[in-house]
Amino acid sequence: MGELTVVESLTLDGVMQAPGRPDEDTRGGFEHGGWAIPYADDVMGRAMGARMGGPGAIVLGRRTYEDLFGYWPEQKDNPYTETLNATRKYVASTTLSEPLPWENSTLLEGDAGDAVAALREEEDHLTVIGSGELVRSLMGRGLIDEYLLLIHPLVLGSGQRLFPDGVFASLELVESITTDTGVVIGSYRPVKDTGNRS
Repeated sequence: MGELTVVESLTLDGVMQAPGRPDEDTRGGFEHGGWAIPYADDVMGRAMGARMGGPGAIVLGRRTYEDLFGYWPEQKDNPYTETLNATRKYVASTTLSEPLPWENSTLLEGDAGDAVAALREEEDHLTVIGSGELVRSLMGRGLIDEYLLLIHPLVLGSGQRLFPDGVFASLELVESITTDTGVVIGSYRPVKDTGNRS
């Protein structure tokens, strides 16, 4: 069975909404889009390049898929473009239909959780990028093996969070590095719930 890693950029208060651009996701009147941009540096680039350059497939929600497709194929001189184009991409959506516009993209049929569970039986490694609604549904199914979190030294006070109210998760820090801009890149693995939530 393959493993599933979730990769998320977060603020200290857990916000994951629209890290990349001011107009990326304005749902709920969110006005802080692009908050992660000032924190990108060479340390982050090397760390994420090493993690994202390996084998496996990507799983995306519809919104994240369309956002990435709208940007990366146009970045002709960026090494990530070729990698992302060549990587298998599975898309969870109830509104899209095939054929999908980005090469090597496949629409997941039926319930997203069931489809991802089946993919874990076929793929050595799956990576979910962004895709908050999808990630939260996979959390509830116990399908996430690793959270790779880029925790930025920033508090926004509003926006969609990775872990919403009512979610209990006990995580073990496996590895971490800190970038020159203060972003902590941490690899966390879920630990079994012992029943003690105090």
